[in-house]
Amino acid sequence: MPTAMVTGASRGIGRGVAIALAGAGYRVFATGRSIEGADLPAGVTRLVCDHTNDDQTRAAFAAVDAASDGLDLLVNAAWGGYEHMVEHGRFTWGAPFWEQPAHRWAGMIDGGLRCAFIASAEAARRMVPQGRGLIVALSFWAARKRLGNVIYGIAQAATDKMIADMAEELAPHGVSAVSLYPGLVRTERVLEAAAQGVFDLAGSESPQFTGRVIAALASSPLAARDSGRALVAAAVADELGVTDIDGSRPRALTIADV
Repeated sequence: MPTAMVTGASRGIGRGVAIALAGAGYRVFATGRSIEGADLPAGVTRLVCDHTNDDQTRAAFAAVDAASDGLDLLVNAAWGGYEHMVEHGRFTWGAPFWEQPAHRWAGMIDGGLRCAFIASAEAARRMVPQGRGLIVALSFWAARKRLGNVIYGIAQAATDKMIADMAEELAPHGVSAVSLYPGLVRTERVLEAAAQGVFDLAGSESPQFTGRVIAALASSPLAARDSGRALVAAAVADELGVTDIDGSRPRALTIADV
């Protein structure tokens, strides 16, 4: 049975990925600060972990070592920066960079990008000696087009560059790394916003869809072929014949769509 760690699996896409990987036959270790209260299958191992704390991250990987024969897949879904979009009655998410609150940088760069770097390094220390493995980091089109605010773009662009350079160093050891762009995902927050008319959910993806794509990618030659690239989840699904939980095939977004 292959082994996967999914960071940030308490809710949102991370939780969906953990559910889908468990359904695909992985032994899943799910991490998060509030993971104990997450709605996850009984077979998923929950590891309480704040990934901004390096000691807790190391302890989580040590727990995987103690309970498995190796790590085959890491999915970096831990992310911050979406908190407190409205402050003192003002929507600050789209504010110019000189008016952005400092906590948004900490949330996205420290709580997202840095956490993915540290977790990926821990994963690589295990994958390289065994000569196999896949590291996935969730990213988005903000890496290539201004979407929302400058900090968001920095975090996503840096994620893609990080994965590209990691993949180059990992390639001689049989380990792959990709960035993966979900579409509009029906997370808890998106559903709340849709109820207020903010989003049209037509063509949206379930949180599990990303996990289904990752499971298919990990067992496909595409992981090595496309290592270092930023991939659109729905485009990978089209190539590998992956459907969403309702049997639908979400359309692959392009940079012009977002």
